[in-house]
Amino acid sequence: MANVLVVDDEERVVTFLTRALVAEGHTVVAAADGQAALRRLTDADVGVDLVLLDLVMPRCNGLEVLASLESWEHRPPVIVLSAVTDVAARVRALDRGAVDYVMKPFHLAELTARVRRHLAEPPRRPPDDDRYVSAAGITLDLDRRSARSPRGEVALSERECALLAHLIRRRGDVCSREELLHDVWGTEADSGSNVVEVCMRRLRQKLPGLPVETVRGAGYCFREA
Repeated sequence: MANVLVVDDEERVVTFLTRALVAEGHTVVAAADGQAALRRLTDADVGVDLVLLDLVMPRCNGLEVLASLESWEHRPPVIVLSAVTDVAARVRALDRGAVDYVMKPFHLAELTARVRRHLAEPPRRPPDDDRYVSAAGITLDLDRRSARSPRGEVALSERECALLAHLIRRRGDVCSREELLHDVWGTEADSGSNVVEVCMRRLRQKLPGLPVETVRGAGYCFREA
């Protein structure tokens, strides 16, 4: 199935998650802190498909791990598992690239469902799809995952690139949150996740003046004029 890295300094949590994930058919590797996690992730002999990451740990915490991974071109999806209830901490984790945030204590069935969802292969571009998508002075390179505008060129994550490409292709139309979750994330609507909003916030930070309108209660619309 998949190789899952569990990063938590509580041995009982690691043991519990390991049993549950092995029962799902996955292979589990563990790390007790952020430094050990980064060593695992850079070990060529240990391919990691997904990370379950605690935030509060000694030596190197979860936010520092996410910050280190931000510059990686190919990084596994990271689900944060934390008892930290502070909204600001959740926002920081998502802004730094976490694909999901699950509060402790959690229901095992919900967690394994989220693991399955994020391990699912993201939608692939059709073979005849163009490498470049352009509109409103923005040129998106789908292969290099970068966007060029009059302000310069910026690198995008896989989801940021896919989200912007979808909006550009549907320019002038309002794309609902449900549509974006289905077509970009390959999942159904999830009222407990704000990954679309977080990804859009990161795009606007990277591309100031991005002509994407938030249509309250409806979704997002890329406008050329």
